[in-house]
Order: sequence, then C-alpha cells, then structure tokens
Amino acid sequence: MPRVVAHMDLDAFFAAVEVLDDPSLAGRPLVVGGDPDGRGVVSTASYEARQFGIRSAMPAAEARRRCPDAVFVRPDMPRYRERSRQVWDLVRGEVPALEQVGIDEGYLDLYRAVWTSGGARRFLERLQQTVRRETGLAASFGCGSCKTVAKIASDADKPCGVVVVPSGHEAAFLALRPLRALPGIGPVTEQRLTKAGLGTIGDLAALDDDRLRAMLPASHAFELRDRARGVDPREVDPSSSPAVTIGHERTFTDDIDDPEVLASHAERLAVRVTERLRRDGRGAGTVTVKLRYPDFQIQSRAASAEMATDDEAEIIRLAQVALGRALADRPPPVRLLGVSVTRLVPGAQLSLPPAPPA
Repeated sequence: MPRVVAHMDLDAFFAAVEVLDDPSLAGRPLVVGGDPDGRGVVSTASYEARQFGIRSAMPAAEARRRCPDAVFVRPDMPRYRERSRQVWDLVRGEVPALEQVGIDEGYLDLYRAVWTSGGARRFLERLQQTVRRETGLAASFGCGSCKTVAKIASDADKPCGVVVVPSGHEAAFLALRPLRALPGIGPVTEQRLTKAGLGTIGDLAALDDDRLRAMLPASHAFELRDRARGVDPREVDPSSSPAVTIGHERTFTDDIDDPEVLASHAERLAVRVTERLRRDGRGAGTVTVKLRYPDFQIQSRAASAEMATDDEAEIIRLAQVALGRALADRPPPVRLLGVSVTRLVPGAQLSLPPAPPA
C-alpha cells in the first residue's frame, strides 16, 4: 500500500498574522520586513503585495519602488512563534505524525488516517477548515506518496489550495515544473543544469547516468534525479522531544461579552485539551486561560493543581478558575479565548482522583 505524505504550508504566514491582529490591514499590500529607507529586506508579503512582484528576500527599498502604497511593518518573531505554536499544537492533535520543518511548514504522515487519494483530500480539506476556524490562519496542502511530491504540490495552488497527486502519477505531475521547484536545487545547481540545456524537472528525470555525472557531483546527483522521478524514501520524522505545552484556542466571529458564554467555551476547550493529554499519556499541573480583547491586548491567568492530572473534570475546574481570575482583572467583551496546560508529566506520575465519599 503506498505511503500518504502531506506537506502543510501556512500562506504568507507573517503577513497573515499581522492582518489577523490588525484587521485594518486586510486587503492592502502588506510587506513584512526591514526598513525600506535603509538596507532592509522583505521577509514576506501579502498576496496583494505579491501582485506588484514583491517577494521574499527582495530589498525593502525595491519593494517600495514597486508599490509606493504598500504598508511596511517590522517582523515580530515572538508573536509569530506563538502563533506557529498554536497551529502546530492543533495539527498534532489531528494527525498520526507531524514533522515540523519551519515556523510555517511541516510534513504530515497520513498513512494510518487515509490510504486513498479521495480520502486524503477529504481529510486535508477538513483539517484546512479546522485550522482556519480555530486559528484564523490559511494553509495550503500538498499530498502524495513522498515528501518531495507533497512539498511541490503544496505550492501548486496557493493560497488555500489542496492538491493531491495520486500514486503512480508523480513523474507526470513533476515533469513540466521548473527545476527550481525541486527541493535541493538552489541557484548554483539550477544555473549548472540550465547551462547544460535542462529547463524542467522532467528534463532532469530523463538524464542517463553518464550525463548526470558530468553535470553534478555523484553524491548529490542521483538523489536529485530520484526526487525528479517522484522517488523519495525519507519518512516523516516527528521530533523526539514531546511538546512542553498543549493548548487550543477559539477566535470569535463576534466579540463575546457574556461571562457564561465564555465559561461554556472554556469548558469545550478544556475537554479538547484533556483529550490531547490522554492521547499523549500525560498529565498537567497548570491550566492557563488566555484572553484577547477587541483592542488586541492579551492577558493570561493560570490555576494549578496540587499534583498533575488528566482528569477532565479537574482540568475544566482549573480552566474556570483561571478564566474567573482573568475576567476579574478585565471584564469582557473578549475576541479570543485559549486554554492550555503546562507542567506536563508522564502518565505514571499522575495523581489518582479523590475517592468518592463513603
């Protein structure tokens, strides 16, 4: 049975976070990067800005020349890392295995979740919707029998695309794509292959051994040709280090000003967190509630148990205590509510629930 590997890529991630936190930026050409009056470079650009030819690594001054009306903001990496953590914590709870390879991208092993192309598409479309609903961020997905095909497919229909390459169609999918689209081909290798008359991934796939050796070092050449043919044995390799926090968040379409409604949402989030804890075979000692207000200010309050627990009722209770503390400091309305747990321990260290009264 063929492998099913997906690549997930958050669309224009830095720019998307800026728009999420400041909706007035929506629909405007937005450039995240250095000072356009100095020697800054573009980190990323919104899709509106990309219509002017603005791209990553371009000098910020050039970006402003191309689009004088663009809005420039400096990168805020701590904020982006926090958003990234929220996304990948969510995805980890939905897939059998995740290999995060950057702040905004990762590989998903779907073998145990789906094993047909149609099943993969349905699964990824649901995951895409879940990520958008829970985090406000858009993602594109590519899926195939290996990492190389999945990676290239995720870029084939951006933004918000889901591209699934059926098993047996890998070479045809790759054939007409430019050499630079193949992971592992940088500017130097691309220039060398182009000078030799190659223009597409299919051209590379068709090379015989002698021509291949004449163009590229043997240690690199055959691996690249295999990938050009859709052959890539690399497995999805989840990090050996377990997550130090587990959490879920909800951004509301309309601000919530009723504490009882917020308490209800906190309970549902706490239930999801508990499910993750149990699936990981761990317990938590501290529950934290995070609130974001309409003015984008954030505050967090925590409540701790005497011993780590995976008991759903106790996690809910601690979440409600933490929520009460947060609302006492600043009342609603609230735009976002999050529940997370820390001080995680293996299941063997969990406290037992109290004995029922005699």
